Parts: sequence; structure tokens; C-alpha cells
Amino acid sequence: MDAEWSGDWVAGRLGVELVGDGELRELLGLALRRNPKRAHLLVSNVLGKHVPQRPSVVHGVGYELGERVRDLLGEAEARRAVVLGYAETATGLGHAVADGLGVAPYLHSTRRLVDGVAQAGGFEEAHSHATSHLLLPEDPDLLAAGAEGSPLVLVDDEFSTGNTVLNTIRALHARYPRDRYVIVALVDMRSEADQGRLAEFAEEIGARVDLIARARGTVRLPEGVLEKGLSLVAAHDAGHAAPVPLAPRSAPARVALDWPAGVPDGGRHGFTPVHRAALEAALPAMAGRLADALGDARRVLVLGFEELMYAPLRLATALEDATAAEVRYSTTTRSPVLAVDDPGYAIRSRIVFPAHDDPSDGPGDRYAYNVAGAGFDAVVAVVDSAGDTPALHAPDGLLARLAGHTGQVLLAVVPSYVPPTTTERASAKASDRQEAATMLPEPLRGPAFSSYAAEDVGWLLQDLSDTALEAPTEEREEAIQSGGAHYAESLPVEYQPSPQYQELFKAALDDSAARIARAVGTVTETVLAERGPRPVLVSLARAGTPVGVLMRRWAQHRHGVDLPHYAVSIVRGRGIDANALRWLAAHHDPADVVFVDGWTGKGAITRELAAALEDFEGFDPEIAVLADPGGCVRTYGTREDFLIPSACLNSTVSGLISRTVLRSDLVGPHDFHGAKFYRELAGTDVSGLFLDTVAARFDEVADAVDAEAKELLAADRAPTWEGWAAVERISEEYGIHDVNLVKPGVGETTRVLLRRVPWKILAKRGAGADLDHVRLLAEQRGVPVEEVGDLPYTCVGLIHPKYTRGATGADGTAVTAK
Repeated sequence: MDAEWSGDWVAGRLGVELVGDGELRELLGLALRRNPKRAHLLVSNVLGKHVPQRPSVVHGVGYELGERVRDLLGEAEARRAVVLGYAETATGLGHAVADGLGVAPYLHSTRRLVDGVAQAGGFEEAHSHATSHLLLPEDPDLLAAGAEGSPLVLVDDEFSTGNTVLNTIRALHARYPRDRYVIVALVDMRSEADQGRLAEFAEEIGARVDLIARARGTVRLPEGVLEKGLSLVAAHDAGHAAPVPLAPRSAPARVALDWPAGVPDGGRHGFTPVHRAALEAALPAMAGRLADALGDARRVLVLGFEELMYAPLRLATALEDATAAEVRYSTTTRSPVLAVDDPGYAIRSRIVFPAHDDPSDGPGDRYAYNVAGAGFDAVVAVVDSAGDTPALHAPDGLLARLAGHTGQVLLAVVPSYVPPTTTERASAKASDRQEAATMLPEPLRGPAFSSYAAEDVGWLLQDLSDTALEAPTEEREEAIQSGGAHYAESLPVEYQPSPQYQELFKAALDDSAARIARAVGTVTETVLAERGPRPVLVSLARAGTPVGVLMRRWAQHRHGVDLPHYAVSIVRGRGIDANALRWLAAHHDPADVVFVDGWTGKGAITRELAAALEDFEGFDPEIAVLADPGGCVRTYGTREDFLIPSACLNSTVSGLISRTVLRSDLVGPHDFHGAKFYRELAGTDVSGLFLDTVAARFDEVADAVDAEAKELLAADRAPTWEGWAAVERISEEYGIHDVNLVKPGVGETTRVLLRRVPWKILAKRGAGADLDHVRLLAEQRGVPVEEVGDLPYTCVGLIHPKYTRGATGADGTAVTAK
């Protein structure tokens, strides 16, 4: 047994055993509670509550659990999920799990009553020092919205008996029934007797209940442990006089954070992905102010305040990046725990001070553990404005107590978020469209941005042309697959086609122009018939934009109708540009908006758009596409998987515009997503050639379009999702186990070869000229093309699974199956 394990002191005196997997003792220590309901306390080393820890570790553990939830649910269900954390201990952990999910709103229970906010529920935590939990979401529909098919993710630091979490689910299920719940905990500590309760409970309520934990084990308690624990606490207190508080060594100083307006201080009333983006954009500047105020401090503690765990945690993670100092993070707590200065005990010291936030359960002592004697030469105390009271600054208050143990105390105050009243919300909603119109810029247009004519498209993007964003394909792939970066945070180096490839493009364009014109006409006539008379075309940049321009030209040519057309950004896993939607709602009726894309593969963007629009009233999530080989939409020009020449190239067939970029340091809360205009590629631009060649065939295909559109309008066009099923089958058959690495269809396969690190290409046996450019690109990159018979697509591109430059060669070529 390791003599330095921080549970040895308790284990040796009470006979308590902690048994489980290999990581358990690294995650947990033991201490004794001053609580008549439970003797022992599992003390987490990675939660950031009782034990100061590196903030990146604290946030990273929760974030990784969130990623596991997302993998379990899949992208579509993850977008519909709501995350609920428990006060006070797991408020920050729950928020980090929501970050890992990336797209989920977050709410935590609270023990603080807030005037004017109706309760959406509550529950009791039997073994806790403070038992009552309240649920106070600003949006009364947060827990109920889309309940069926909308998973609820419940996050606590430990899952022991399971009583608290299961009681919560039972209470919420009675009010907001849903068919799926996911429980997340750092540690699953259920006894053998409790192991089977989860399945029984799921059967009882008629829902699926999953459990995800970082580690598993159990605590074996000897008979009479509660009485022995209370006696041990009493004996230790009798034999050890309470330490005399030290006189302050310096006066605390206040640091102005400039917290972003409108961003809640935490999840007490709900925290949305929009809030998350605004906070991410503001964190570097706030951390810079803290770093400046800290000066030469080398060992720094950022100390949060009871339920206020997430805001100080994110300030601390940003401070890690902004300073060379060693940064640690923990928070104060209302839980009374015995402190013993012994390396085999988890709580080495405690600071006691009176409550300073007028709590609903009355005054009482509060605690900061493992701060005294820990060698911090600066402490940054982070409280919300409700806790910035005279009691905080009193001679026996927290700041004075901290000042006795460190040379520098800084106070940073986060504004307490108070939700608006019902009347205020209604007034704010009524002014949203006007506010959006005044705050957001007008669309970018050619020739200043893109080689398209100004009337062809308005880009609801910001111009990042002067920003260095390109990274080698191999570096991007490794970063994306390792979780170190999102694909939308950088750009691939633009592919420069060889003369042979350019000739292939022109030949393909000549061969397919009539077929494309026919599909353009069919999808446009369908849109005009079902969404007319003047729909607003909104293409999903970048692949949708040439199609949107062609649809606009068809409507003008055949009907004399001048349709508005805009291009917006949508990012897999991050959603659609919310500011672009606000601009559209301010200038057009959302019901008139028709979203346009080039083609469907497995339907990921179709699902992404549907989920993203749940937060925006009036928009129809249906996408109109030129080609729907995946069977993912009901509005399309064709369901054939054929070569669309605009898929063969990148910016040089899309108005010289890059793919879109979403990065927190470039895209603020009031910005559109970004993109670059590659003016320097004008000499190889074929965007106009593509449009003109297809439009020249409009008259030729008019009769065929009329017949096809009439037939389609009368047909059952319900999505079959055939493509998604095929992708899942291919993913498992080829041992990839990640549908995001399987790119079906000619267009998506071409993108794999141009932008990613391809592993192999699956080609439908007998596919002809439609795959000439794919075969050429595959040959240039050294990628094998495997012919298969039972493929629902013309071809499928497989991205190299678990790509690293060491495994495959830095140029991404000559990759082989492992």
C-alpha cells in the first residue's frame, strides 16, 4: 500500500476500504465529515472543490466525459440534449461536461432562492449537509422542450447509492417525460447491492438510462463506522485546539474583469451555446487583466465560491495560458470536514469564515480547504456580486482569512445574473429583429468579396482574408482526430489543380451541364411551387452557394422572378451561424427562407440544421439540394449520385471564397462566422464559367424539368436515410467505428481527396467517367481505389482512421490498413 495515499489515515483508523480500478486512488482520497448522516467523505483530486488542482485538469476531465456522452448519443441526439448538474459540488463539472458535448444548454440545481424566478422542480439529497435543491431555469421550457427524443444528461461528482440522481429523474420524469437519460459521474461507487437498481429503475419509468463514469469502485464500510467516525472527529477536536487565525499580511485588491454583458455567471438559470461562445471570446482579455494584476506571483490559486465554480474555473484555465505562473484552482464550500495535517489525509488544512451571500438557509460557517500552508504567494478570490457583501470584507471574512496565508489577495467579482421578468422577456423578444438589424453588418458582396456579381449572392460572413489560417492537410487531420482542434478552426491549403486535372474539370462540365441544368430546374420549380411565390434562398457556404446562384438564375430566366440569395455558415458539431439567422429574421420573414445545399452524403448537415433551428422561431429546417443520393431530404433535383463539377475544385469554382471559419479568437458574440477571399487565385477562377455553362442549357431542358417537377410534386418524397444506414455499415465493416470518417458520394469523396488524409476510396463497380477525376486525384495522392458491388453511392471516401504523421508518413501518402 502506498503510504502517501491521501486515504490511509481514515482507512487505518476506521477500517474503510476503497477498492476499484487502477485510477481510483489517483482520483480520490478520504476524509471525515462533520455530519451525523455519513462518516466518510470521498475527496476528489480532480473536481476542484476541496483539493487545489491545475484548472486545465479539472476542466479537461469534465470535457472528456462530455465527449463520451456525445459519442454515446451521436451528433443528432447530442444537439437535442440538456445537461443538469448538481449543486454545489458538481456545478463546474456539469458545465465542463456540457462543454464537451459542445451544443447542449446547461442548468444546475441551486440552494439560493432568486426572487421572480419560478421553480421548475426540486429534490432532496439525503446524505448532504445542505439537502434541498431547487431548479430555477430562466426559460421555463428548458427541461420540457422537445422532451421526447431529447436526452437529459445528469452530472454529479460521484454515483454512490444512486438515490439522489434516481430521485431527480423520477421527479422530473413525472413532469417532463422523455425516453432517454444519461448519468455522468467522475466515479461510480455503487455497492454490489446497488448495481442492479439502474436497470430496474429504467424499466420502472419506461426509459433508457445509461451511466458514464471516469472510474469505478466501491467503499467497504465496517459495521458501526458512523459512530466510530463521529467519535474520531470528537476525539481529534478535543485533542487539538482550533488554530488562531493569522493576521492579514496585505490588503486585498480588486480587479475589474469586464465580464461580457448578457453572459450568466453560471448555470443557475441556464447557460446556452450562445453564452458559451461569448464567454470564450472574452476569456483571453479577462485573464490578461488578472495576469497584469498578479505581477511576479509564481504560485497562484484561483478560488471560486460555493456554486460559482465554472466562471472561476474558466478564468483559471485562461490564466494558465496567459502567465508562466503555476496556477491552481479550488472553491469554498459549506460542507464541514475535519482537517488533519497528515500526508495520508485528504484535507490538510481549513480556513473558516462566515457566509457572505445571505443564503436562503440562514447564516453559518463556510470553509476553504487545503489553502492554508499550501505555499500560494497569491490568491484570486472570485465571487459573484451577490456574494460581494460587507461580510466578505469583514475582519473575520474570507478575504481577511486568506490574507493571513498569502502575500497577495485579489478580488474578482462576476455580475450575478438575474433573469428578466416575463414582461421584460416579451419586450426583449419584440425588439430582437430591430436590434439585429442595427447591430449586424450588411452582407458582403462581389467584387469586393468573391468573384460573383453583387446581385448573385450576399455573404453573411466576415472577411478574414488578411488572417493566416491555412495549415498543412496532415497537421489539420492529426489535430482534428486527436481532439486538439475542430476542423472549422483552420483552413486546408488550397489545392492547385494540375493542367491534366483542369482539363478533366472542363470535360466533366461539358458532359454534365445539361444534367445539372435539369436538376437545378427541377429543384427550383419544386421550391417555387411549395414555398413560393418569392422564397428567400439561403445557401450553406460553400458547396451550396453555386447551386443557390443557379437556382436564382433559373427563377429569373423562366419566371422573371428576382429571388434574394444569401450564403451563411454552418459547422458540423457547432451549428449554424446564429447571428446570420438574426440578420435574416430582421430583414425577411423567416417562413420564406429556403436553405440550399449542393448535395447530401449521409445527412449530417441535414440533421445539424434541423437541431440548430430548434432555438429559432419561424425557420423551416428543410434543405433543398441539387442531388440527394443519401435520401436525406424531400426537396431535390435528383437522387442520382453523379459528378457535380463544382465539387471537383475548391474556391476557384465557388467565387474564390474559402470554406468557413469558426474560432473564438476571431469570431466574437456579435460577429458572423468568417471566410477568406482568395483574390490571388483569380487567374484560375472558373466560377463564372461553371455558372454560364450550366445556365446556357436551361432552355434545352425546360420541357424535361416541367415533367419531372410535376411528377415529384405528386410523389412521396419522404427521406429514406438510406445513405446513413450505408455509412454505418461501411464504418463497422472497415473497422473505422466513426461515421464522421466515412464520406459518401462523388462530392464528399472529392472533398476527402482535396482536403483530408484519405485512406482508401470505395468505387461502385462499373462506374464510368463520373469517377475520372476521383481516380486521378487518388493516383496523385497514392490512395488505393477499391471496387465494390453493393454500394448505394457511386463512390465513398474513407478518411484515414486514427491518423498520425508517424503512422502514415508526413505527406499522408502510401497509407496502409493497420
